[in-house]
Amino acid sequence: MFATSRRLFSRNLVRSKFWNYGLPLLLLAATAVTTTANGARFMQNFMHGLQPVVADSDLWPWEWLGKHPRMLLSGWTFSASLLGILLIHEFGHYFACRWHRISASLPWLLPAPTLSGTAGAVIRIRSRIPTRNALMDVGVYGPLPGYVASLVAVAVGFYLSVAMPANPQEAIVRFGGEPLTLRLVHATLAVWRPDMPSFQHLTPHPVSLAGWIGLLITALNLLPGGQLDGGHILYAISPRLHRISMRILPIALLIAGVFCWAGWMLWGLILLLPAMRHPPVPIDLPLGRGRVLLGVTALVIFALTFTPTPFYDNSLLDLIRAF
Repeated sequence: MFATSRRLFSRNLVRSKFWNYGLPLLLLAATAVTTTANGARFMQNFMHGLQPVVADSDLWPWEWLGKHPRMLLSGWTFSASLLGILLIHEFGHYFACRWHRISASLPWLLPAPTLSGTAGAVIRIRSRIPTRNALMDVGVYGPLPGYVASLVAVAVGFYLSVAMPANPQEAIVRFGGEPLTLRLVHATLAVWRPDMPSFQHLTPHPVSLAGWIGLLITALNLLPGGQLDGGHILYAISPRLHRISMRILPIALLIAGVFCWAGWMLWGLILLLPAMRHPPVPIDLPLGRGRVLLGVTALVIFALTFTPTPFYDNSLLDLIRAF
């Protein structure tokens, strides 16, 4: 009896260690491989004066890497930049949870066959969030440091970027309506480096692409609905406004998907899932003034990172016309 109990305890301990440490490390390793693979293709295009995505093989580089395996390591700058942004974002959430004694997993990075090689990162919150102040901290301390990390990557990437050639090859993926952060960073750097090519005539370094993806991830997370970071922030400010937003936002995103970027339709559908309903949080204690300021800061960051057209020619209407 005692031996059986001991074996069960040992198995549960091993299983617990795997979920707590083994799985996050495996996902990190897998995502490092997929992002490095995509980054290698972006780097090779950059070295030849090309835009990041000029052929279908740029989106799925494995066949090319099979022929040129030594090229893999050339993608480390893109991968390190993007993984750094994702980990800084998620560890911001994690340490906010630890500060408020909320049980949470380590960050899980998600490898995926996407433009970046990842579907982002998440942490799993295992216990209830005790107060509105705690909810604000958990919501805002992901996008806030993640935005700063993205800002640094964009600045470094712009500095490393070069002028577009006279007759550039047309890209099959055109990065769209630039968020204000890109414009502001470029204008600031141009003061110290007058020879920097104009914003419309850059061949972007892969590090700047990682920063751009980080800005997009920040904007997506700050959408004010569900259990997204923006949803946490809005619920902490006003559960009533959160309920109103959840009636309007999914419809607005579905409409935006028709005219701006088809990806908005996916996010609208995600917000309609029952799992995205925000769990109740005690609202008897008022939100502190400092936390209200954090909410305003999050709103400013959303305005600096959001663009209705992250990619040109990718609305539902555009895709229908293409067929």
